[in-house]
Amino acid sequence: MSRPHVRVVAAEIEVEGRYLITQRRSSAVLPDLWEFPGGRVEDGEGDAAALARELYEKLGCTVDVGEPLMAVEHAYHGYDLTFVVMRARLLSPAAPVRVQQVRWVRADELDQYPFPGADQRTVDALLGVVRTAD
Repeated sequence: MSRPHVRVVAAEIEVEGRYLITQRRSSAVLPDLWEFPGGRVEDGEGDAAALARELYEKLGCTVDVGEPLMAVEHAYHGYDLTFVVMRARLLSPAAPVRVQQVRWVRADELDQYPFPGADQRTVDALLGVVRTAD
């Protein structure tokens, strides 16, 4: 029996040494955790289009989507995830629309925020951290 598979895209947005992270709503799957902003890729949608749509829906901003930086496969309870992080540049301000909070944090502050498993692996890669299995 195959497990459901979800493809998610997220943006690495960096301005003057700070990265944009968002806090998931309390009612969301994996509530209250922090993440690079993004969301699910819809059927028939490309990664860049999905990322631009998700950022507009969740942060009310427009972005210029750049190249993919990394992709990780992660197994959550009940489904498998492909998580693609892409570089993006803000073209308009980001504000919380469908997220609890928006923060700009330095790379050395990212470990102060709890991230979901797949997101944590990308944060670790960004910071050059090697972790044992979680």
